[in-house]
Amino acid sequence: MSELLKNIDARTRLAGTNKLEILLFTLGMDPRTGRRETFGINVFKVREVMRTPPITAAPEMPASVEGMVSLRGVLVPVVDLAKYAGMSTDSPREIMIVTEYNGHTQGFLVEAVDTILRLDWSQMRVPPEMLTANLGGLVTAVTELPGPKLVMLLDVEKVLSETTRYDDEFLFKGIEPIVAEEPITVYFADDSSVARKQIERTLDVLGVRYVGSVNGRAAWDELEKLASYASASGRKVKDLVALILTDVEMPEMDGYILTKMIKTDPRFEGVPVIMHSSLSGMSNQQLGRSVGVDEYVAKFEPQRLAEVLRRLITQRAAVAKPA
Repeated sequence: MSELLKNIDARTRLAGTNKLEILLFTLGMDPRTGRRETFGINVFKVREVMRTPPITAAPEMPASVEGMVSLRGVLVPVVDLAKYAGMSTDSPREIMIVTEYNGHTQGFLVEAVDTILRLDWSQMRVPPEMLTANLGGLVTAVTELPGPKLVMLLDVEKVLSETTRYDDEFLFKGIEPIVAEEPITVYFADDSSVARKQIERTLDVLGVRYVGSVNGRAAWDELEKLASYASASGRKVKDLVALILTDVEMPEMDGYILTKMIKTDPRFEGVPVIMHSSLSGMSNQQLGRSVGVDEYVAKFEPQRLAEVLRRLITQRAAVAKPA
């Protein structure tokens, strides 16, 4: 299995080209469809694939969390994805995918891993509402392979949110509203329903208006409408939107391409772009800056996100204010 992820660092070159590689895996029989569905996870989030080590049970853990394992001296929680997703299992989970995102490491127990698939983000689609309802929002994007076979991209933000017990109130404690003379509007894009809710809550606490989109393509469509409105009313886009917040991984158009389109379009001159992603490695930050990102904030740190938003919005207001 080590060969499966060999040269993973080289894969960072895919970022910024609207391409991704996903590790395919199965969880078991889905009683809702009677099939073994195929799931995927972005290779950027995968640290290693290994045989499941001994798991130590831990008290008061969510039902799908099997316990903890020691990886190189560090205790890591282990989630049985079959239990989490409601799949039928009749064999021991002998394979564990070790993932790292949002600054956290966790193990995902799976039935089997298949291969690594290279795709263009434009091939990934927003999942149909029926699929989203059946799987409880577990999937952020889907693509169809020859066969035909449907591959569903896992929403790792949702898994982390629902299997890790955080004090949400503490995360937002002390964030004060932004005081401004004019209403403030932020546009944001994120394909994870959990991440969108977290962003919305941060913006609500700050007292900022917002327009949210489920991916980069939808966000660009909204921004195009905004630019057309600004032109028709004789105003500049930067007078109507304070900044743009974007995720990296999104179906149809990723955050790198969205940022590049914004930064190379003169209509959006003076509008800062914040990249807000669970892919918080230095290589991803450097790629973000190469396409014009103004700031990079790792998910999910509402205090840090609020601080960056406040600073950029205050700086813009100071520049725009007449002397």
